[in-house]
Amino acid sequence: QAPIKATCEDISCKTGFPEDVHSAVVSRSVHGGQPLLNVRFQSCDGNKKIHFGSSEPEDFRVGEDGVVYAERSFQLSAEPTEFVVSAQDKETQEEWQMRVKLTPEPAFAGASEKDQKKIEDIVFPWQQYKHSSPLKRQKRDWVIPPINLPENSRGPFPQELVRIRSDRDKSLSLRYSVTGPGADQPPTGIFIINPISGQLSVTKPLDREQIASFHLRAHAVDVNGNQVENPIDIVINVIDMNDNRPEFLHQVWNGTVPEGSKPGTYVMTVTAIDADDPNAQNGMLRYRILSQAPSSPSPNMFTINNETGDIITVAAGLDREKVQQYTLIIQATDMEGNPTYGLSNTATAVITVTDVNDNPPEFTAMTFYGEVPENRVDVIVANLTVTDKDQPHTPAWNAMYRMTGGDPTGRFTILTDPNSNDGLVTVVKPIDFETNRMFVLTVAAENQVPLAKGIQHPPQSTATVSITVIDVNESPYFVPNPKLVRQEEGLLAGSMLTTFTAQDPDRYMQQTSLRYSKLSDPANWLKIDPVNGQITTTAVLDRESIYVQNNMYNATFLASDNGIPPMSGTGTLQIYLLDINDNAPQVNPKEATTCETLQPNAINITAVDPDIDPNAGPFAFELPDTPASIKRNWTIVRISGDHAQLSLRIRFLEAGIYDVPIVITDSGNPHASSTSVLKVKVCQCDINGDCTDVDRIVGAGLGTGAIIAILLCIIILLILVLMFVVWMKRRDKERQAKQLLIDPEDDVRDNILKYDEEGGGEEDQDYDLSQLQQPDTVEPDAIKPVGIRRLDERPIHAEPQYPVRSAAPHPGDIGDFINEGLKAADNDPTAPPYDSLLVFDYEGSGSTAGSLSSLNSSSSGGEQDYDYLNDWGPRFKKLADMYGGGDD
Repeated sequence: QAPIKATCEDISCKTGFPEDVHSAVVSRSVHGGQPLLNVRFQSCDGNKKIHFGSSEPEDFRVGEDGVVYAERSFQLSAEPTEFVVSAQDKETQEEWQMRVKLTPEPAFAGASEKDQKKIEDIVFPWQQYKHSSPLKRQKRDWVIPPINLPENSRGPFPQELVRIRSDRDKSLSLRYSVTGPGADQPPTGIFIINPISGQLSVTKPLDREQIASFHLRAHAVDVNGNQVENPIDIVINVIDMNDNRPEFLHQVWNGTVPEGSKPGTYVMTVTAIDADDPNAQNGMLRYRILSQAPSSPSPNMFTINNETGDIITVAAGLDREKVQQYTLIIQATDMEGNPTYGLSNTATAVITVTDVNDNPPEFTAMTFYGEVPENRVDVIVANLTVTDKDQPHTPAWNAMYRMTGGDPTGRFTILTDPNSNDGLVTVVKPIDFETNRMFVLTVAAENQVPLAKGIQHPPQSTATVSITVIDVNESPYFVPNPKLVRQEEGLLAGSMLTTFTAQDPDRYMQQTSLRYSKLSDPANWLKIDPVNGQITTTAVLDRESIYVQNNMYNATFLASDNGIPPMSGTGTLQIYLLDINDNAPQVNPKEATTCETLQPNAINITAVDPDIDPNAGPFAFELPDTPASIKRNWTIVRISGDHAQLSLRIRFLEAGIYDVPIVITDSGNPHASSTSVLKVKVCQCDINGDCTDVDRIVGAGLGTGAIIAILLCIIILLILVLMFVVWMKRRDKERQAKQLLIDPEDDVRDNILKYDEEGGGEEDQDYDLSQLQQPDTVEPDAIKPVGIRRLDERPIHAEPQYPVRSAAPHPGDIGDFINEGLKAADNDPTAPPYDSLLVFDYEGSGSTAGSLSSLNSSSSGGEQDYDYLNDWGPRFKKLADMYGGGDD
C-alpha cells in the first residue's frame, strides 16, 4: 500500500467540501451496510448543524459523521460509479455538494503498485452558495480515506500502509500514535505507527473471516503531550480472498419422494456454507449434481437449483417397485461456480422413493374351496391369498376383504392376517346341514387406502369361495324344553303323569330310535319309559316337600341316540303342584308361661298351616270338652284370622306345668282340624307380670337336655381328678427310684470302685470348686519342688493369653467369648490332654480295703477258676477276659 501524504496549509478558512470530485477504490462486491469511504466537511463555525445527503439514496447513505455506507448489496460494474454527496446547513438551508466516483478494485490480489496508489486523500473540493458564487479549493487537515488491505498477505512485514503528517511538523516536533482495536486494544499489535514519521504499518497477515474491518484513530501531539490536531478516524477494510472451501451442513442428506411423482416435484434442499464474504464472488456458491445411482430409468431423474440447493424431479418414471432409492453426489463450488478459480466440496444426497398405492391386491386364484362341520363356529374354513407389489405392511399393501354375495344371513366373516395379508373366511353363526349343504360366496379385496390417481388397474379384485357343509351327528332335543305340567299334589304312586319325548335333527343319517333316561329327580318321585318317554310317578307328589320351590318341582331327563359318536340331549320337566287341604294347622309356640292369678295372664298363640289359600286361614280356635278341667280353668279368644289368646278363667291356679289341648280348624273344603297341646308354665309373678319362682318351676320341669349337660360336667370333673392322682403316684415312684441306684445285695463297693467322673476315690471327695472359678488364685508352677514332676503334668511353656470376659457382658458376646476361648485352647501346647499315659489324681490313703498286692496270682492262678466272672454281667466282662480267657 503506497503511503498517502496528508498536509495542512495555513490559508483562510472557508466552509464546505475541500474537493469537488473525490475518487475511491472499493471492492467489486458491495454488501448492504458496508462503509465505503469517509467525506470530511470543514465548518469554520463549529456550531453549524450539517445534514448530509446522497443523490442515489437507494444505493448510498451518508451518516452524520461523513461516512458513506452502501444501502444495499450489489456488484460494481467495470465503469466507475458516480453520485453526489450534499451537505446542508439546517438553520440557514445553505447547501454544498461534492461528486464521488467509485472505482472497483482489481480482480486479483496481485494488483500493481500503480493501482494501489489510487487510494488518495479525500479533498473537500468546492462549495456552492445559493447565490451561485464560484467554487473555491481549499486544503484541509487530516484527510484519510478508507484503506483496503487484502487478507492473507505474504508480506514482507511490517508492510507500510499510509503516512500520516500534519503541516505543523515544520514548526513543531510532533509525535504520532494510533488507538483502537488492532493497535492498543485486543487484538493488539496488528497495526503500528512510527511516532516520528507517522508511517502506519501492518505487522501480520489479516483474516477477514475473523475481523472484516478495523476502525483506528490517529493522534498528533507535541513533545509535551499537548494535542496539536484533532484525532482522525482511519478505516481499514480487509479485502476478502478465496481461502475457504464450501462446507456442507451434513455429509449425507436424506430425502423422500413419492413414486410416480410428476416432473418438478420438490424433493429436498441441501445447504453448504462458505466462510468467505457471502456478498463477494468468493462466498457465492453454486450447486450441481455430479452423479446419480442407479441411472434407471433415466440418468437425469433429478436436478438441483444451482443457487438455492433445491432438488426437484425432472423426469417421470419413479417406481418404487423397480428402484427404491437413489444416491446423488452433490457438488458446491464458490466463485459463482467458476470451475477454474472456484473451490468446491461434495456431499451425498440419498433419496428414498416412498410407496403409493399404485398396485391393487390380486387374488392368486379365481375360486377357493373350503369345508366346515355343521354347528361349528369360530372356525377358519378357507384362506384367501392375494399378491400386492406395494411395500409390505403399509396401508397401500394391507388388504381388506368383504363379501359381495352368497351369505344373506351373515354366517361368515373375513378377517385379514396382519402378517401374510391373507383373508381368513371364518364361520360366526352355526350352520345346519339339513338346511344348507353348500355356500358359494363372492368376495372382493381392496387396500386400506384408495389407489393413486391415474392408475389404470381396477381398484379391487374379486374371487369365488365354495364352502361345503359336513353332516355330523347332532344331539337330540326335547320339544318343548322346558315342559310345564300342572298337577294337584297327592297323586298316587304308579300314576301316569305325562309323555316327554325328543326329536333327532339328523334326518339323513341311518340310526335307530331314541332312548330315554332320568338324569335328575331330587325327590325320586318319577320314572320314564326308555322307549316312548312316558313319565309315571313312583311316590306321592307333595307340594309341601323341601324339593318344591314356589310350587314348582323340576326334573331333568336325557335322550340319547346310537350315532357315531353317540349324542344326547337333555330336557327339563317342570311340575306345577296345585295345593290340596292335606295338612291340619298346628299351634305355635308349643310352650308358654303365665301367672297363677287372673291378671295379667293372657298368652298369644298362632296357628301354622303348611297349606296355602284357600286351604289355610282364617282359623277357628276352641278348647275340647274333655277333660272338663280345661274349659273350667282356661278360655281362648280369637283375635285375628291366625292369632288367638289363651287366658285363665279362674282367679287363681296353683303354680306348675299344665298341658292345654287346643283344637284348630282351617278354612279348607273340606275342613282340616287338629288338636295341639300347649305346655303352659304357671308361676308366681311380680307386679310387672314376671315369674318370681322360676327355680322351683325349672326344678319341677327339668328337661332332658339340662340333665345330660349336668352329667357331662360331673364326668369331666371326675376324669380330671383321676388324672391328677395318677400323675402324683408316678412322680413318687420316680423319686424313690432315684434314691435306690443299686440294690444293697448287689453292692460290690468293697471289691471294685465305680466312678462317674475322672476324679478321686471315696476319700477324695472334698473339692475346692473356687479354684475352678478363679484360675488366677492357683499356685504358680514355680512353687512346686524342682525335679519332681508327674508324667501327666503339662509341659513348661509360656502361659497363653486367654480372653477375659467382663463381669457383666452383653448377651450378644457370649458366643464370641466361647469361640475365642476355644481357639486359644486349640493353640495352647500346655493344655491337656498330653502325649503321655493318663494318670488320675491321688485317691487318698487309709482305705479299709485290703491290698490287692497280697494276692499271689502267680502261685494260685493256675488252680483258680474265673469263669464265674462271665455270669456277673457286662461290668465284669473285661475282668473275665483277663483271667478266664485261657492261656492267652
